Amino acid sequence: MSASTDGPVEPTERPSASGEPIERAFREEWTAVVATLARRQGDLQLAEDAAQEAFARAAVAWPRDGAPAKPGAWLTVTAWRIALNHLRHDQFVVASADDLAESQALPTSDHDEVATQFEEQEEALGMEDDRLRLIVTCCHPALSLEARVALTLRYVAGLTTREIASAFLLPEPTLAQRLVRAKRKIRQAGIRFELPAPADLAMRIAGTQRVIYLVFNEGYSASGGEQLVRVDLCAEAIWLGRMLRRLTPDDAETTGLLALMLLLHARTPSRQRADGRPIPLAEQDRSQWRQDVIAEGVALLDDALQLRAPGPYQTQAAIAALHAQAPNFAATDWLQIALLYRQLARLSPSPVVEINRAVAVSMADGPRAGLAVLEPILASGLLNDYAPLHIAHADLLDRVGEVDAATVAWTRALAATENGALRAELARRVAARTSNGQPDATMDNAQ
Repeated sequence: MSASTDGPVEPTERPSASGEPIERAFREEWTAVVATLARRQGDLQLAEDAAQEAFARAAVAWPRDGAPAKPGAWLTVTAWRIALNHLRHDQFVVASADDLAESQALPTSDHDEVATQFEEQEEALGMEDDRLRLIVTCCHPALSLEARVALTLRYVAGLTTREIASAFLLPEPTLAQRLVRAKRKIRQAGIRFELPAPADLAMRIAGTQRVIYLVFNEGYSASGGEQLVRVDLCAEAIWLGRMLRRLTPDDAETTGLLALMLLLHARTPSRQRADGRPIPLAEQDRSQWRQDVIAEGVALLDDALQLRAPGPYQTQAAIAALHAQAPNFAATDWLQIALLYRQLARLSPSPVVEINRAVAVSMADGPRAGLAVLEPILASGLLNDYAPLHIAHADLLDRVGEVDAATVAWTRALAATENGALRAELARRVAARTSNGQPDATMDNAQ
């Protein structure tokens, strides 16, 4: 589903299920069921298989017998029994004798009562901690970044292998093999489903934040395919951000990340024309920006700043807030944004930050000042295949009147772009310039 100026308002939550109890339970309980089984059994594959079978049984039992009072506990009890049966069948029993005796003693006639007892036991152990254990395990630094993303979307968000493969434009067998290798790595490396020591937990949470923001960025500016915006991925990332904040409410950067994603996503309805072409920030209809989402993002940013632990996500959220609160493009506080990008460059130095800083500096101090910021990046050659670098360069060259050099830069941007919607716009611009020699309207990439 692509965003358009006359399309529906995009969601700011993960895509909602219908009102059916089983679908609602899947959205609300999948992570908890998998997390509890993974902690108890130490086997992610077994946890997934048992959870899937539990939901399949619910799909048969609930319409017949009525939905249970505690769907999550019902599903977890059922999945736990299934997992134990699989283990006994395969003669790889890892549960203790007490666990086995307990499971065999559970009556089948009153599932709600048993589920309540089970839920009380799990709450004593910390069911929210189970979710956090699962998240930080899926984002373990011993795993590749691609594996961390795939595991998080599969086991935390509950997306199918096909959905994840489609989101990242991968063949389904390729994504399936990536998940298999990641699970094998967890077993072989002895990665346990447990919370690390407090000193290490902050680092692991930072890695989790990176995974969530990567998912959001792929949705916000899709690297490939024909859609400029993948609303489904943005919604999943925001949902993951909400979950991580609930689990780590005192982490300022987690709150800052959620604020940043909301503030950016609030602008989605105006970022693409009806024909799919991107709309520059300067030309976007700000009346379509989601003011309720902006207000939530700003409130979250205020909460994060009160924790007095500044970081990159809070700084980016502050930049996004300045854009979101400006009544129009001309009224944007570019000087403050440029200063914030300078702060971001100190907190998290990278060529990508410098590209965005160059755009902000050009708006505050003129295009030649922006070109001066870009020059070292261009000279290094490190981002020769990075389209936003060449888009920013082309815009600035147009603004100083170097039309021929700008045409070359636009052409390089086109060659480096794989997203269909953006390629179509860049191709149109290059064709228009080569036919009449005049620059088109600027296409800023200020975010």
